[in-house]
Amino acid sequence: MLKTLCSLFLKIAGWKIVDKIPNGLGSIKQCVMIAAPHTSNWDYPYTLATFFAIGVKIKYLAKKSLFAFPLGIIIKGAGGIAVDRTKHNNLVDGLINLFAENEALILTIPAEGTRGFVKEWKSGFYHVALGAKVPIVLGYCDYGKKEVGFHSLFYPTGDYEKDLIEIQKFYKTVTPKFPENFSLKDVTFN
Repeated sequence: MLKTLCSLFLKIAGWKIVDKIPNGLGSIKQCVMIAAPHTSNWDYPYTLATFFAIGVKIKYLAKKSLFAFPLGIIIKGAGGIAVDRTKHNNLVDGLINLFAENEALILTIPAEGTRGFVKEWKSGFYHVALGAKVPIVLGYCDYGKKEVGFHSLFYPTGDYEKDLIEIQKFYKTVTPKFPENFSLKDVTFN
């Protein structure tokens, strides 16, 4: 029922799902998925509806303040993991351990860490994937094409700066809801 409702929501809103992962995202047991660009509150319902529509369970990071009652029940039930951004609490190590404890885990992380403009992406998504020895899926919401999708798998090499440039090459082709809040290396939006 939820799968049908989410598919209908996306169709009525004019959005389509694009899955370019060989054999589809559902064939991936473990990965870190980048959620980018993340510039709008609308990213969440479109992305979550997509996962329900394709029948893939995920876990995702969200700021702790969103987990207050009653919204917190829904967010946690949909796979949310609360993050207290005011504390340095070895989140990367904890997430690497989460992969070790779960045979199947798709962990979605907003690389920017917030909807507002940041000069640089947070590197946690990369270090979690590298430490857990899992691929990175390039997930996206493209407001220009009205697509929510999964572009490709990226296997981290350990050279963060070099790999980030390769990862961000794809995101240069994606249109965010609010371009002024999206940041990529050597790219400015007017």
